[in-house]
Amino acid sequence: MTYTGEVEVGGGAQTRELEHLTITKVAVDQKMSNNAYLLRCTGTGDQVLIDAAAEPETLLPLVGDAGLAAVVTTHQHWDHHGALKDVVEATGAQTVAGEPDADAITEQTQVTVDRRVGDGDTVAVGDCTLEVIRVTGHTPGSICLLYTDPSGHPHLFTGDSLFPGGVGNTFGDAAAFQQLVDDVENKLFARLPDDTWFYPGHGNDSTLGVERPHLQEWRERGW
Repeated sequence: MTYTGEVEVGGGAQTRELEHLTITKVAVDQKMSNNAYLLRCTGTGDQVLIDAAAEPETLLPLVGDAGLAAVVTTHQHWDHHGALKDVVEATGAQTVAGEPDADAITEQTQVTVDRRVGDGDTVAVGDCTLEVIRVTGHTPGSICLLYTDPSGHPHLFTGDSLFPGGVGNTFGDAAAFQQLVDDVENKLFARLPDDTWFYPGHGNDSTLGVERPHLQEWRERGW
């Protein structure tokens, strides 16, 4: 199957095969339709899950017998960590989250965050490396994860900070919106090329090149 990034709850997963990393995307939770991403190093077989959002009965079979090195939670909202406890208990995976959101995640899930990360920190997926980019606004400690493919274009996991068509919800908070759109423009668009493929917390994927012409429009509309 050619990877398109178009998945739906109950419809199975899609896997993208890169030279050093495979990316498996699955949608979970009929109400919220969250995306979860299982990354596997092709050299070592090590795996990392981004957002144990819901449905451990869906996520754990994807993990399989290979185990799970870590679960990264992109931010503190409940729909992104609903299966965290079950997945960690089943796999013993290390937990990773942005520093300002870590306490809230623990309070909501009763799972200790083992690594509190910020800008420039890294998460290993075997021989591959994810760079943490903190993007504030949707929540105080939201993080994006960047994989710089040595054989191709960058791959960016954006949680709920960036979607096709706009930045994440800031719930009517004008200051939070300003912070979010500034961080997205300065830390993502200003740094990364147009062919950067990004994978959001809900819905379909896109590229920075497709979205770049609309940045000013997003600013002007205020959401």
